[in-house]
Amino acid sequence: MKNYQVTDTINLSEFSTKEVVEKANKKLKKNRKKISELQDTMYAEGKYSVLICLQGMDTSGKDSLIREVFKDVNAQGVVVHSFKVPTELELKHNYLWRHYIALPEKGKIGIFNRTHYENVLVTRVHPEYVFGENIPSVKSIDDLNDTFYNNRMGEINNFEKQLAENGTIVLKFFLNLSKEEQKNRLLRRLRLKEKNWKFSPGDLKERKLWDNYQFCYQELLNKTSKENAPWFVIPADDKSTARLLVSQVILETLKQYNFKEPELPEKYKVEVENYKNQLENE
Repeated sequence: MKNYQVTDTINLSEFSTKEVVEKANKKLKKNRKKISELQDTMYAEGKYSVLICLQGMDTSGKDSLIREVFKDVNAQGVVVHSFKVPTELELKHNYLWRHYIALPEKGKIGIFNRTHYENVLVTRVHPEYVFGENIPSVKSIDDLNDTFYNNRMGEINNFEKQLAENGTIVLKFFLNLSKEEQKNRLLRRLRLKEKNWKFSPGDLKERKLWDNYQFCYQELLNKTSKENAPWFVIPADDKSTARLLVSQVILETLKQYNFKEPELPEKYKVEVENYKNQLENE
């Protein structure tokens, strides 16, 4: 899966958006069962948590990927957070605050559907949004320059470094969708009555800013993919393949940790037969 990991400076336009793996759904079923087993053991061990970060343009398939990749994991072992426009309370705190309090506890998998990277993505395409944060040093749009966003990416790197040092396994996925495939998916939402609710005119406005978003994605991929919190660029035009690839990265990563279920303390081990007899003779 190293082919998809950002380990050096990349040009996003050189990455393919379409890859098709045969029998992807069948292979995914096997992977998600193994992920479920690993999560059970991770929970019992109680040393690690997992943070899955999903980013991508509108219609890139984040919601369905979450549903299909994690459907076999114990419902109590997965927590999903979808970050929307910051609330009034959230804006009264540092921009990372709402993400920090949503982090998974040890033993669990946390999924951020859209993430803290919105703060160097959407706010970079629409810098006026930052004014809502009431940052003392930001007095005009001129203050929201490359230096401002580079500093934020440095802060995010430090945030994720702290998480990794304290037992959170951080994996970040950019679902790399083509503009043509996004067009097809938006048209599908309009043509199918049962999908109409997913469509928003705002999707078309954001689509006109496609190149701006691609630039911002390339910047954050290059500046925030670290060994302790790597980015993976996943071709997303074929949903089944994208789900399989994400599951494969997660599975291969978790296997490296060799989670182990804890053993009974010795003082209880020697009494196991006694405990069994007590129960059987009730």
